[in-house]
Amino acid sequence: MRYLLLLFLPYVLFSNPIKIATYNVENLFDAQYNGTEYEEYIPGKHNWNRRMVEIKLNHIAEVICDLDADIIGLQEIENSAVFGQLIKKLNTVGCGYRYSAITHKKNASIQVALLSRFTIKKRHEIEVSYASGVRNILEVTVEVLGKPLTLFVNHWKSKAYKGYESKRIKYAKALQARIARLSAGREYLLLGDFNSDYNAYLTLETKNNDTKGKTGFSDILKTYTKEDEIMHAKHGIHYSLWYELPVEQRWSQKFYGKKSTPDQIVLPQTMFDGKGIDYVNDSFKVFKASYLFTKRGYINRWRYKHGKHMAKGYSDHLPVFAYFDIKPYKPDAKQTIFHQIKTKLIEYFYTTDTLKGEVKIDNAVVILKRGNHAIIKQNKKGRGILLFGCAKNLKEGYRYDILVDGIKSYHGLKEISSAYALKEKGEVDTRGYYATLAKTLPQNEVVEEIVGRYKQRSFESSGQKWRIYFKNKRKVPLEGSKLKLHYAQIGYYKQKQLVVWSPKDFTVME
Repeated sequence: MRYLLLLFLPYVLFSNPIKIATYNVENLFDAQYNGTEYEEYIPGKHNWNRRMVEIKLNHIAEVICDLDADIIGLQEIENSAVFGQLIKKLNTVGCGYRYSAITHKKNASIQVALLSRFTIKKRHEIEVSYASGVRNILEVTVEVLGKPLTLFVNHWKSKAYKGYESKRIKYAKALQARIARLSAGREYLLLGDFNSDYNAYLTLETKNNDTKGKTGFSDILKTYTKEDEIMHAKHGIHYSLWYELPVEQRWSQKFYGKKSTPDQIVLPQTMFDGKGIDYVNDSFKVFKASYLFTKRGYINRWRYKHGKHMAKGYSDHLPVFAYFDIKPYKPDAKQTIFHQIKTKLIEYFYTTDTLKGEVKIDNAVVILKRGNHAIIKQNKKGRGILLFGCAKNLKEGYRYDILVDGIKSYHGLKEISSAYALKEKGEVDTRGYYATLAKTLPQNEVVEEIVGRYKQRSFESSGQKWRIYFKNKRKVPLEGSKLKLHYAQIGYYKQKQLVVWSPKDFTVME
């Protein structure tokens, strides 16, 4: 009888879908000096010691226990010694994993690892480069219901510190070369911190673009694929599960203040084919326990301040997870709306508070560009809208096709918070795109060459009195000054107001 129970135990364990996750724990180092540590994690310096390691282990264990994944890929683990401490900690608090694996790249400061409740049958390291410090990719095959499932745990080169795209392409090519050697029909998935957004071909920054726009994630791994295409895709083509979420929910990290999606679970066609193990539709999520956020809503990362560790926080990444089952994948019509790119007029953004899918704006003319912000209009009589913090690559007086995947309202002011130029369509004569100052003007119009007087934070012109806001607070004109506003935005902060973006946008006449 005991033998029969053991025989059917794997089936009992897999009576429900299995949960697979990935989590960048942000620099789990031990208290032993090895010579490859980051400066702030050298034992005995910066308050990094055994006590601090113990606190860090407790915090990571708390997240892993609450996440409760059957398989979890981990990034930024220093070595097998501290990984062993984490495994011991998880066992102590009742969240143990029987099986584990970690890479052993020599002279690398951090490694990638995997914890599993299923038997590990094979493990292998994919050498990306023989250079010191470059992390290997961990390949692990687990046995689920007597069937092999291969997982590739990744941690690609960061975009910071000379993070050129050519370095991430090396990871992608090494991974694709290994995938090409897998047997036909092999079920596998890619997970980890790819340091690439799901739409990497759009988010590649100029400073990192040494590949003429080609990206490792989008182009080499071939992840342009949408949900309805992956079910019939060829070997080597992949689907990022970030497409399962509405665009406003697509983030697991804030990189220099901008929401990003470096943490990925990426699938091939075999996870949608109705054979063996399949993805459970609509199951991809970001793990958002309340303690992973500060009171102000920021990610509650591990705290390092004034040159010392503060014994607070968790990681600068949030875990992501998805479910998988032996039941066949079921397409869901509701999901496809997240993948469709609809073409809309700017007026559309004033009728909605959230975006379910990406939206394309054709023929948007940049009529005002200041820093990383811009006002765009599609025609002289149409509405304008503010691109806040996402207009870096645009030029004033030029026309573009733009892809929008983020909007918000800031105290009543409608803004596009995330957008990418798809195509530059030439220079435009912007005369006629500006408005004449009138109380009936809607927000995000731009007025030009208006003369008036500045009094008590207001601007009086031709019998009109407007609240006025100067973005550069060190260049506010003197009380009572007569001004000529060359350009001003009709902004909104609880009420309509004039916004002057730069000192060059006004002249003090007297």
